[in-house]
Amino acid sequence: MNVILSTAYWPNILYFSILLNAEEVVIEQHETFSKQTYRNRTEILSANGILPLSIPIQHGSSKQETKNVRISYSDNWQMRHWRAITSAYRNSPYFEFFEDEIKPFYTEKTEYLLQYNLQQLITIRKILKTDLTWDLSNEYQREYLSYKDLRDEIHPKIKTSLNAKATEPYYQTFGEKFGFVANLSLLDLLFNTGLESVRYLSTR
Repeated sequence: MNVILSTAYWPNILYFSILLNAEEVVIEQHETFSKQTYRNRTEILSANGILPLSIPIQHGSSKQETKNVRISYSDNWQMRHWRAITSAYRNSPYFEFFEDEIKPFYTEKTEYLLQYNLQQLITIRKILKTDLTWDLSNEYQREYLSYKDLRDEIHPKIKTSLNAKATEPYYQTFGEKFGFVANLSLLDLLFNTGLESVRYLSTR
């Protein structure tokens, strides 16, 4: 299957499973940026339940392209996000194995959201030793004939069953407290299952 996806902040399990198993992937960079989506938001499981983390963006034109969206550093969101991630996962089985590779995203500044998100995919590709590949869109197209368009299907307000992998249980640090919570950020899977994440995500 060939797919076109939006960019995403620490993509959720559904997104990453599609990315891993698709034949060809295009990541949209020329669309008009949509707020309140996974483009600048992710969800982790904390001691108090599901915790959304959102990256603040600089206010631009109402129709700015995703590739031009700049991250705002007017408040210290990086510190808040890292504290939340550390609090949620420091007792998980694999946090200490990957902490040093994840932490730089919260100590170093990247100007553009798209580049920030793409660097996360590169980091995960390196950690999991996969051959993930993707292309960036060359122009905006409303419809794609040879690609399954998932740009707005993977959305916080849309319940989707595109891939059953998003709902298969795995060990979670707070699983006994909340039961299994499906389709969280890939960080949840990574810190709880380590390199077994690849086997979990694979549908081949």
